Amino acid sequence: MVGFKPTDVPPTATVKFLSAGTAACIADLITFPLDTAKVRLQVQGESRGPSRVPAGPQYRGVLGTILTVARTEGPGSLYSGLVAGLQRQMSFASVRIGLYDSVKQFYTKGSEHAGVGSRLLAGCTTGALAVGLAQPTDVVKVRFQAQARAAGSRRYQGTVDAYKTIAREEGLRGLWKGTSPNVARNAIVNCAELVTYDLIKDALLRGGLMADDLPCHLTSAFGAGFCTTVIASPVDVVKTRYMNSASGQYGGAVHCALTMLRKEGPRAFYKGFMPSFLRLGSWNVVMFVTYEQLKRAITAARAASVAPC
Repeated sequence: MVGFKPTDVPPTATVKFLSAGTAACIADLITFPLDTAKVRLQVQGESRGPSRVPAGPQYRGVLGTILTVARTEGPGSLYSGLVAGLQRQMSFASVRIGLYDSVKQFYTKGSEHAGVGSRLLAGCTTGALAVGLAQPTDVVKVRFQAQARAAGSRRYQGTVDAYKTIAREEGLRGLWKGTSPNVARNAIVNCAELVTYDLIKDALLRGGLMADDLPCHLTSAFGAGFCTTVIASPVDVVKTRYMNSASGQYGGAVHCALTMLRKEGPRAFYKGFMPSFLRLGSWNVVMFVTYEQLKRAITAARAASVAPC
């Protein structure tokens, strides 16, 4: 599909919605071990109760974390929470990515020339809507990725059990734990990711540096992944810590952030930065390239199906 010329008919919102969800699931399947390593590094050093002293570093570096998890818990642990992760992407990415262009056009009243402000507003809007829809799946995914099988402390036996256990022990509010930091995180991520991709791609095309094909998509996606990681890492770490915390451990997301700052210092907010970048960079490349090609393929197939014989 590389170099496939788009038809005169632009992809519909439905095509973008389905393409975004599918592309995000494919990206998750490929990069999930990196996400698991990121979560393990982010929660490392926190205590799970008021009387517990944070344990010493168990994981060191991206590759070291992946190898340690695979060796002590089995390779399957690197994909712990994958079901919830795919559920999350189908509901989450479909909204935040698939509806971005439509919302951007809404804010610009149909104009093809969208300013940075309109793009940022569209990114914040779809990011917040996506969190409101997919928050329970994100909570379950993080809980699965953070639990260590070898320690004999598995809290959940399966995806359905996780939803039921959280709702039973923490109430329905437990499934929406960390919504505030997640809204903040995804507003930032969505703006950094989609707007950066949008701006880089637009600049490359307008400057005649690249055509609208694979190299352009790869370059734009890589740049978006790096910018997103730098901007969103602090909020992402707080979100992960708060979602994975024991009931009553933190009074809220702000309390969680202040506790991290006091006990572990400012560097704690960039724990897991390298796996975050590797994951976001590779995830963006896979997702955006797949998304662009799926949009074109589905649009071309629809156009061919309605074309007169």
